[in-house]
Amino acid sequence: MAQCVQSVQELIPDSFVPCVAALCSDEAERLTRRNHLSFAELLKPFSRFTSEVHMRDPNNQLHIIKNLKITVSNIITQPPQPGAIRKLLSDVVSASQPAEGLVANVITVGDYDLNISATTPWFESYRETFLQSMPASDHEFLNHYLACMLVASSSEAEPVEQFSKLSQEQHRIQHNSDYSYPKWFIPNTLKYYVLLHDVSAGDEQRADSIYEEMKQKYGTQGCYLLKINSRTSNRASDEQIPDPWSQYLQKNSIQNQESYEDGPFTITSNKNSDSNLLSLDGLDNEVKGKGKICFSVDGLPNNFRAHSLQLDQSSDPSNSFDGPDHTKPSSHETKKINTGIIHGACLTLTDHDRIRQFIQEFTFRGLLPHIEKTIRQLNDQLISRKGLSRSLFSATKKWFSGSKVPEKSINELKNTSGLQYPPEAPELQIRKMADLCFLVQHYDLAYSCYHTAKKDFLNDQAMLYAAGALEMAAVSAFLQPGAPRPYPAHYMDTAIQTYRDICKNMVLAERCVLLSAEILKSQSKYSEAAALLIRLTSEDSDLRSALLLEQAAHCFINMKNPMVRKYAFHMILAGHRFSKAGQKKHALRCYCQAMQVYKGKGWSLAEDHINFTIGRQSYTLRQLDNAVSAFRHILINESKQSAAQQGAFLREYLYVYKNVSHLSPDGPLPQLPLPYINSSATRVFFGHDRRPADGEKQAATHISLDQEYDSESSQQWRELEEQVVAVVNKGIIPSNFHPTQYCLSSYSDNSRFPLAVVEEPITVEVAFRNPLKVPLLLTDLSLLWKFQPKHFIGKDNEESKELVTGEPEMIGTEVISEFLINSEESKVARLKLFPHHVGELHILGVVYNLGTIQGSVTVDGIGGLPGCHTGKHSLNMSVRGRQDLEIQGPRLNNTKEEKTSIKYGPDRRLDPIITEEMPLLEVFFIHFPTGLLCGEIQKAYVEFVNVSKCPLTGLKVVSKRPEFFTFGGNTAVLTPLSPSASENCSAYKTVVTDSTSVCTALISAASSVDFGIGIGSQPEVIPVPLPDAVLLPGASVQLPMWLRGPDEEGVHEINFLFYYESVKKKPKIQHRILRHTAIICTSRSLNVRATVYRSNSLEDEEGRGGNMLVFVDVENINTSEAGVKEFHIVQVSSSSKHWMLQKSVNLSENKDAKLASREKGKFCFKAVRCKEKEVVFSCFLAATQSSEKYTFADILFGNEQIISSASPCADFFYRSLSSELKKPQTQPSAHTEKQSLEDAVRLIRKCSEVDLNIVILWKAYVVEDSKQLILEGQHHVILNTIGKEAFSYPQKQEPPEMELLKFVRPENTTVSSRPSVEQLSSLIKMSLHYPESFNHPFHQKSLCLVPVTLLLSNCSKADVDVIVDLRHKTTSPEALEIHGSFTWLGQTQYKLQLKSQEIHSLQLKACFVHTGVYNLGTPRVFAKLSDQVTVFETSQQNSMPALIIINNV
Repeated sequence: MAQCVQSVQELIPDSFVPCVAALCSDEAERLTRRNHLSFAELLKPFSRFTSEVHMRDPNNQLHIIKNLKITVSNIITQPPQPGAIRKLLSDVVSASQPAEGLVANVITVGDYDLNISATTPWFESYRETFLQSMPASDHEFLNHYLACMLVASSSEAEPVEQFSKLSQEQHRIQHNSDYSYPKWFIPNTLKYYVLLHDVSAGDEQRADSIYEEMKQKYGTQGCYLLKINSRTSNRASDEQIPDPWSQYLQKNSIQNQESYEDGPFTITSNKNSDSNLLSLDGLDNEVKGKGKICFSVDGLPNNFRAHSLQLDQSSDPSNSFDGPDHTKPSSHETKKINTGIIHGACLTLTDHDRIRQFIQEFTFRGLLPHIEKTIRQLNDQLISRKGLSRSLFSATKKWFSGSKVPEKSINELKNTSGLQYPPEAPELQIRKMADLCFLVQHYDLAYSCYHTAKKDFLNDQAMLYAAGALEMAAVSAFLQPGAPRPYPAHYMDTAIQTYRDICKNMVLAERCVLLSAEILKSQSKYSEAAALLIRLTSEDSDLRSALLLEQAAHCFINMKNPMVRKYAFHMILAGHRFSKAGQKKHALRCYCQAMQVYKGKGWSLAEDHINFTIGRQSYTLRQLDNAVSAFRHILINESKQSAAQQGAFLREYLYVYKNVSHLSPDGPLPQLPLPYINSSATRVFFGHDRRPADGEKQAATHISLDQEYDSESSQQWRELEEQVVAVVNKGIIPSNFHPTQYCLSSYSDNSRFPLAVVEEPITVEVAFRNPLKVPLLLTDLSLLWKFQPKHFIGKDNEESKELVTGEPEMIGTEVISEFLINSEESKVARLKLFPHHVGELHILGVVYNLGTIQGSVTVDGIGGLPGCHTGKHSLNMSVRGRQDLEIQGPRLNNTKEEKTSIKYGPDRRLDPIITEEMPLLEVFFIHFPTGLLCGEIQKAYVEFVNVSKCPLTGLKVVSKRPEFFTFGGNTAVLTPLSPSASENCSAYKTVVTDSTSVCTALISAASSVDFGIGIGSQPEVIPVPLPDAVLLPGASVQLPMWLRGPDEEGVHEINFLFYYESVKKKPKIQHRILRHTAIICTSRSLNVRATVYRSNSLEDEEGRGGNMLVFVDVENINTSEAGVKEFHIVQVSSSSKHWMLQKSVNLSENKDAKLASREKGKFCFKAVRCKEKEVVFSCFLAATQSSEKYTFADILFGNEQIISSASPCADFFYRSLSSELKKPQTQPSAHTEKQSLEDAVRLIRKCSEVDLNIVILWKAYVVEDSKQLILEGQHHVILNTIGKEAFSYPQKQEPPEMELLKFVRPENTTVSSRPSVEQLSSLIKMSLHYPESFNHPFHQKSLCLVPVTLLLSNCSKADVDVIVDLRHKTTSPEALEIHGSFTWLGQTQYKLQLKSQEIHSLQLKACFVHTGVYNLGTPRVFAKLSDQVTVFETSQQNSMPALIIINNV
C-alpha cells in the first residue's frame, strides 16, 4: 500500500471515537448559522484533545487516553441510503487528485526507472469518509450515541421550557418504537444542557440568570453556558481571524451545502440543522417540512427518508456507482460557492477558546465520568451474571461435551446471520463493555471482553456478532501496548469471510480489509496485504475494487524485492475499474503509471491496449494533445493486432485528430504518424520522363526512376563522361568538373547543391510503407516546399516565401488526388514540381489527407473495391497533415576528430538550385536491331532532336565499345552508297566487276585519320557530324549509323554517352549528357583463323623477294538457331601499311565459297610487299599521315566488289585496330650500352613481325517467316607474327597451372631482354636454286657435278654478318648414310656481310657418285648483327628439304 499521512496506530483510534448527539432549538441553530456553520460543525475543529486525559478502569487503576477525539453530530432519524453513500464516496475520490507539480518517487528496479506517486490522498479520503459514514448497526456499539447535547438560545422566551421540550424529544426518539434510528449506547443516555448566548446581540445578565437556573435544575456537571458571536460579521474586513473549519469542511465539499443558499432548487426550510448528508436533523424536517422536498445546492436531497426512491433511481441499479460523469461540474460549482464563504465570521479568538473550554468541560465533567460509570456497571453486571446463569450454562456444556469446545470452521457453521439478541442479553453487555473500553483506548480489557464475546457468539452460531467480535479482537490485540501477543490475522480472515460469504455484508467486510491491510502494511507484510486487498475486489462496486487494486499494486512495488510487473498489471486492473466507476482522471493516472513498465519491452499488445485506453480517457477529459500522442504510439509501433482492431485504432485516432484540428484550424499543419516514410530512400530526378517507343522509333534509355542503382555501371558512366570532358578540354579534366547526376539517391554524392534547369520538372520519389493491416488512403498528396527566387541580374531577393499551395507562377506543384497503400504494403509516390523561376528551392516534406476506406479491411486491386483508383473510395474520415523529409547525410570519417566523434555530413538532394535555361537533347534510334550475328553489319538511323529553346553544339558520343558502331567517315566521298548497293539493300559500298579479275587483288588506299582514328587521339570519343555543328531549337537531324555485331556471342550491354553544350557559355552548367544503353544479343556465325609463312620462291614477277603465303581457315559455327542456311564468303581483303594480298592460290577451281552448318573452308593467298611507287608516294605526305596510310587489297569470290577502303568496312576495320594503335610506343633509352642491346633485340624481333590484317566479308542467307533475307558482315584477323596462328575472336585465357610454393629467396639478377631462338633463326632467309632432276652418264664420267645457287636474303633492316658452312655434320650414322654419298666442292666456308634487306647469291657445286635422291639442304648458315658481339649468333633454319634426283643416262 502507498504511504499514508497517519500511522495505523493513529488511524484506528481516530476512526472509532465516542459519538455524541446534538439536538438544537431553532433559535440556537440560527445563532450558529450566522457563522455559516451548524452547531455540530462549530465544534468540529475543537473536538480533539492535545493533552493526555485520565480515567479510572473497573479495578480503579488510572488509565491514560492519548489524543482523545469526540464526534458531535446532529440527530437524523433515518439511516443514510447506500446510494447516497456511494455518491458521497465517489465525489470524495474524484475531488482528490494528485497535486500539480508533485515530485514523484523514482524507484529503480532492475532496468526499470519508475516515477510512482508515494502517497494516495484519494484513498485516504475515501477510507476516512467510508469509516465515518458507516451506519450504526445492532451487532456493535462503536458508533452508537453515548450522550446528547440539548442546545437552546438565551434569546428564547422560555429557555428552560425549551430544554424540557428538547429532552422529551430526545427521550421520544430513543425509546419510541417508531424510531429505529439513530442507535443509542445505553438506555440511560447522558444529557448535557447547553445554553448558547449571542454576545453581540443578546442580554448577558439574562443569560447568566438562566444559566444559574439551569445549574439549580441540572447540576453544575450537566449544563454549560457557551458565549459566541462576539462581533458582527460586517467587521470581518478589519481583522483576519483564522478559519479552522475549512480543512474539515472542504474535505467533503458535498457535505457542506448550505441549505439556504440560492441554488437550482427552491429551498423550503432553512432549518436543516446540519449540512452533513449523513446526519441531517430528520426530526425538524418531519415536524415542520413534512412532505416537502429539500435539495442542497448540487441537487442532492437532504432528507434521505423522503427521497430514497429518487436516489435509488438515479444511481445505477447494480448498486455500484457507474453513472455518467455528471458529478464533477457540481463539485466544481461547490468549490466556487465555498470559496466565497467565510466560516466563523462572527467569532473572535476568545470565542474559539470558549468553545474549546466548553468541549473540555463537557468531556471531563460529563462524558468521561459517564463512560467510567457505565463500564463499572457493565462489569458488575457481568461478574454477577457469570456466577449464576453463565456458570450453570457452562457447567452443563462441559458435562455433556468435554472441557474444551473446539472452534468450528466457518464452513461447518450454518447461516445464522439473522439471529437477533435482545438488548439486555448478557452477550451484548460484554460486547458493549468491550466497545466502550476500545473507544477509550483500554485495549487490554477490550481484547479480553471481545475474546469472551467471540466464544459466546460462536457457540450460539450468531455469525454476524461473532465476526464483529473477531474483527475488533484482532484490532485490540494489535493495539495493545507492549504487544503481548502477535496480531491474529486469522481472526480478521475469518471475520472477512463471514461478513462476505455468510452475512453478505460487503461494507463490514471492506472495513475489515481496510484495517487489516493497514496493520499488515505496518508489519511490512506486503504480500499478505496485497492478497487481502485483491480478495475483496468484486463486481458489486467498481470504485472500491479500483481503490483496493491500486493499493495492492503499491504493496507489490513496496516489497523487499519489488514485483514490478505485478504492480503494473494491478494498476491496469485498477485503471479499468476506475474507468467503469466514472473516475476518468484516476483511470488515466493508473494507466500512465503502468505504461512505464510495459513501454519498450516488446509487449506490444499490452502497450497498444494501454495507449488506446490512455487516448480514450485523455479525450474524455479533453486532454486532446495527450490523446493524439497516445493514439499515435499505437499506430507507429509494429502492431501485432488484428486488422479489425487496427482499423478501430486508426478510426479513433482520426476522430480525435479531427477534433484537435478543429480547435486550431489556422494553426500549423500537424505531423502525421502514418504511413511510414523511409526518408533515406527518397530519390530526386531532374528532367522529363522518357518517351515510350513509337513504332520503329526507340527513345534513348537515358536515366529514369525505374532503373535500379548499379555501382559498376555508375562508375562506367562516370569514366565515359570524364573521357569526353578530357577530350573537349584538350586532355585535361577541369578542376571544377563534377559528374552529371540526374538521379539523386542514397548512393549518389549529395554533398553539393544539385542544379536543376528552369522549366524542367523535378520528380521526388517518396517511399511510403503502411505498417497496418488496413489500407490507407492518402488524398491530395503533394510536396511541401519553400522557394527563394533570384533575379536574373544576380541579386538575391531577400524575401523568402514559404509557399505551401499558392504561387504556382514560381513553382508548379503536382497533386495526386488519391494514393492507396494496401495493408502492410511498401509503395513509392512520385511527386513533381515544375520550376518556372530561377532561385533556391527547398523541398520540406509531403502534405496530404490521411484517411481509411469504409467497410473494407483488405483491398486487392481486383475485387475488393469497385473503382479502386477512380476517386470512388468512400472515405471514412480523413485529417490533413504533413510529414517532413529529413535525410541524414553520410557519416564523416576523414579527419581524426571526425573519426573519434560521430558527425554527419550534409545531404542536399532536396535543396536544388534552379538555373537558367539549357538546351535539351532527345535521341531516337530507328530500325535499331536487338539481335545480330557475330560480325554482322546493319544500318540504322539516329535522330537528334533539340526540344529546348536554346541551340546546342559540340555534340559527341562516347562509348567503351567503339568497334560496335560508326557514323561513317569524315569525307563525304567515302560515305555515300553506290547505286547497286542501295538496290540490294546492302550496307556496303559496292562496284560490279567483270569476271576476269576474280583471282587478282583490286587495290585502294585510305588513311585512318579519315575515319576519326589517329595515334594519340581517343578512339572512344566520336564527334557526331551535325550539318552545321549546331542543332537549333526544335530542329531534328537524322544520321545513318552502322552497327557491327560483337565478336563474342551472348548478350552485350553497350553504353553510349551523348555529350553536348549550349552555344552560350553558362557559369553553372558547362555541358549536359544523355545516356543510352543498347542491349544486343549476338549469335555465333563464323570462326576465322589465319597464319602467315614466308614463301620459298626466289622472287616474284618483278624480281623482288620476300613474298608470303597467308592461310585462312573459315569455319561455320552457327548452330542454325537464327535460321541461317549458309554463309557465302564473298570477299577477302587485306589492309596493311606494307603488305597486300596479291592473289588467291587455291588449287580447287570452285570459285563459289559456300559454307553450310559446321563446314570449314581453307583459303590460301599470296601476299606481297606494297609497290615502291606507293611507298614513294606516301613519303610526300605529312609525317603523321604517311604512317597512317593503309593499302587495301580486295580478292573477290563473286562479281561484286565491296570497296573495303570505304565506310562502313574500313570504319569497323579501324575500330578493331584501335586497341593496337593505342599501345604506347617504346621510348629510346638514354644508356648507350643498354640502348644498343635493346635496339639489336628490336631489330631481330622485327624480322619475324608482319603487320598484315585480313578482312573476311560474308553474306548469310536466312529464312525467316518463309522469306529469304540476306545478312552481311565482316570478320577481322590481325596477323602480327610469322608462323603464329591468329583468330577473329578473342581467345579464352587458360588458367595457369598451380606452381609449388618456393621458400627460396631468388637471386636478384637482372634478366636482359633476349630474343627467342625462333626470332634469331629468322634473320636470314635462304633458298637453294637447282634443277629438280639431273641426268648424268656415270659410265662415262664417274663424278657428277651439279651447279647449285644458294640465295641468302637479309630479313632485317640491319647489317648482318653471315657464315655459310658446307661441311657435313657427322653426328650419327643415319646422317652419314644420307650425306655421305655427295659432297660440296670448293670452299667449305664463306663469310659475308649482308646489308639491310639485301639478297646475295652464292654459286656452289655438288658432287655425286651414285644415282638416287639427295637432300641438298645441308648448308648451315650462322648469322649475327654486324655491330654486336656473337651473343646472338645462331644457326639459321632451313625452310624445307631440297631434294634432287640424279639419273644415269
